[in-house]
Amino acid sequence: MFTNILVVDDEKEIADLVELYLSNEGFTVYKFYTAAEALKCISTTKLDLAILDIMLPETDGFTICSRIRESYHYPVIMLTAKVEDIDKIKGLTLGADDYITKPFNPLEMVARVKAQLRRYTRYNNFDGKTLEDSNEYDFSGLIINKDTHKCSLYGQALTLTPIEFSILWYLCENRGKVVSSEELFEAVWGESYMDNNNTVMAHIGRIREKMKEAPRNPKFIKTVWGVGYQIEQDE
Repeated sequence: MFTNILVVDDEKEIADLVELYLSNEGFTVYKFYTAAEALKCISTTKLDLAILDIMLPETDGFTICSRIRESYHYPVIMLTAKVEDIDKIKGLTLGADDYITKPFNPLEMVARVKAQLRRYTRYNNFDGKTLEDSNEYDFSGLIINKDTHKCSLYGQALTLTPIEFSILWYLCENRGKVVSSEELFEAVWGESYMDNNNTVMAHIGRIREKMKEAPRNPKFIKTVWGVGYQIEQDE
């Protein structure tokens, strides 16, 4: 089965470099230098992952990411020369799964793409087998099932990206325990946690938004300031 990857960057040399390395791994690459061309591809092509430059003429990568998240759940990686935390947080809040800062190591880029695709494949790979031995949590109106990778709240389906699902599952799996940002990041992303990494915070905010949680008084995912996050045990 072909894996289709969208690459959008107005710097031709970078777009060509990304295409070269991904093509060498057997991926089918749809490469564009403008947002307009990319948006047409998104609406007409079955994609499995997108790599988006933030700084584009006319329409930026944030806008493309938002458009993708209106209809699709495949991973989105932001490729950016910006290093400010606010830009990273904005991309993650809009639904991006990861970001790579220019200049970057092409081999690391390929590794990150493969990691995101593995998560996405697991997320969509339920084969309809019996759920008698399924891994599922059901409490206080929240149902999350590891086998089907489906989640609902008060009977309404929650549309989560693979990363968001993994975060919520890990917190449910450790219900009653305070999980630090470092532990959560290393468990979900499989990478070492770096100081001042706001990735976890941005994704937690996105999950809360989808759950329609009150920011100052969330019911499910509690913030234990200076420590981490917690889903409390049922009373």
